[in-house]
Amino acid sequence: MPTWVRELFGVDWPVIAMAHIPALPGTPRYDMDKGVDCLIEHVRIDIEVLEEGGVNAIMFCNEDDRPYVLEAGIEQIAAMTRVISEVAPKSIPFGVDFLWDPMAAMAIAHATGCSFIREVLSGLYESDMGLWSTDAGKVLRFARRIGAQNIRVFYNVVPEFAASLGNRTVAQRAQSTVVSCLADVILVSGAMAGEEPDIALFEEIKAAVDDVPVLLNTGAKVENITDYIPITDGVIVGSSLKVDGYTWNAVDPARVKVFMDRVNEVLGEVA
Repeated sequence: MPTWVRELFGVDWPVIAMAHIPALPGTPRYDMDKGVDCLIEHVRIDIEVLEEGGVNAIMFCNEDDRPYVLEAGIEQIAAMTRVISEVAPKSIPFGVDFLWDPMAAMAIAHATGCSFIREVLSGLYESDMGLWSTDAGKVLRFARRIGAQNIRVFYNVVPEFAASLGNRTVAQRAQSTVVSCLADVILVSGAMAGEEPDIALFEEIKAAVDDVPVLLNTGAKVENITDYIPITDGVIVGSSLKVDGYTWNAVDPARVKVFMDRVNEVLGEVA
């Protein structure tokens, strides 16, 4: 495991919890009557619960900006930057995921002090947004130009709501992404948000990417995390920590505690 993982997260196997921001200005589900202040207060409560629950990091995401676009609006970028700036945790690191504009994610991350971003940056996909063609070179050159080159980049190589065009295996795409796109982390997802990926994929991918961390990106639950811990290097978890396990609900303190207790118990057994 690279030394930067412990240096950043304080642990060797990090739990990164999602902070889902309600719909931002300019998107179909934005509540104009409540405004941006309501977004801030909604996320602030979730952040407090997650910090108190002992997660190792926070990932901010514009989860409710449905239907998603491949190029962010300036009103979305401005509002998300304000929300993160207002509620960013003080005791643990945080990152940002912008669905689905990595340039926006990098700009927001740099402006708000994020340590990492999560995006789909490599490959060509058929997706709900149409043909999805990525450009890691453009994003990393942009990061260098603005002085954000130290922000860690988490590459989702199995994006939800999309299918890769071509006949390379996931492991081959992950290996190529590490070599040619300079990935700091490889993420593995299920076919839909909240869906478990095939557990067999992790052994194949880890064998292909050497010491680059491979994280479970979707589908983590207290019922299955015991199986994933030995073959992964960390987890990003969202829906299962919410009230009733529903993505759009508030974070549930009891679910956070049970999940973290199970993670710490299993990590103690395998240490």
